[in-house]
Amino acid sequence: MEGGFQEAMRRRARIVRAIRAFFDGRGFVEVTTPVMIAAPAPEPHIDCPPCGMKFLRASPELQMKKLLAAGMDKIYQIGPCFRDGEQGSRHNPEFTMLEWYRLDATYHNIEEDTKELLGCLLPFGQDVSAALPQQAPAITVSVREMYVKHAGWDPFLEWNQDRFDYDMATKIEPNLPSGFVFLMDYPCEAASLAKIHGDVAERWELYYNGLELANCFTELCDGEEQRRRFFAAREERRLLGESDYPIDEEFLETLPLVKSAAGVAVGIDRLVMALCGEDDIHAVMAGE
Repeated sequence: MEGGFQEAMRRRARIVRAIRAFFDGRGFVEVTTPVMIAAPAPEPHIDCPPCGMKFLRASPELQMKKLLAAGMDKIYQIGPCFRDGEQGSRHNPEFTMLEWYRLDATYHNIEEDTKELLGCLLPFGQDVSAALPQQAPAITVSVREMYVKHAGWDPFLEWNQDRFDYDMATKIEPNLPSGFVFLMDYPCEAASLAKIHGDVAERWELYYNGLELANCFTELCDGEEQRRRFFAAREERRLLGESDYPIDEEFLETLPLVKSAAGVAVGIDRLVMALCGEDDIHAVMAGE
């Protein structure tokens, strides 16, 4: 990027200010939840670094849903998150996450929020990346059509976790259309915190040129079903040799109070990468 690292930091700061202005102007409340938590959501392949008797969060999701259960209806948070074993040009063990949640909403509502947000942010990148579109993206493709076309099988008919993950990395993401793309509607087995409708999990992921930027759910609000999924995920982690996490009983007990909601997690560092035309996440992050 012309102007180097200092300009990247200035641009990042402007983008974060614009994100806050976007949500503040739409009646969202910015919240701050603990970075150290006792009971992370158990998900295979996502490991939270231990910190004393607790863990550094991989996401503020459970804590933000507790705020929804307490009566807040439109909330967002920008803050640090952590994942063990993630390092490379697109990963860093510590990163910044934007998450927002809305009561009485679905993943389609959050999709519209995201398009509007991108429309506000695109001008921050167009002077450094001619490839960025001039307006918010509207490209949507389904998981099923991408797997049938590029991987030669339908994961909704013959689920295989290892094959699904391998093909996602080697056949689906490299063949996504260029620009911003919503990859929509996942198999039920690939959405531990999402609402299920028929044989579809109400989940989408946002990509830019094959780089994953965001993950969205219509939230599962059934405490007993969420408990079952948590225990299934803990068993899968055990079989993979991954560490175990306690169950957040407060989250499960209050979850039914939410009734209906949707939310999304967006990697700020990757979003800034996309807007700044960078190929390495460390180009837009301050070092130690």
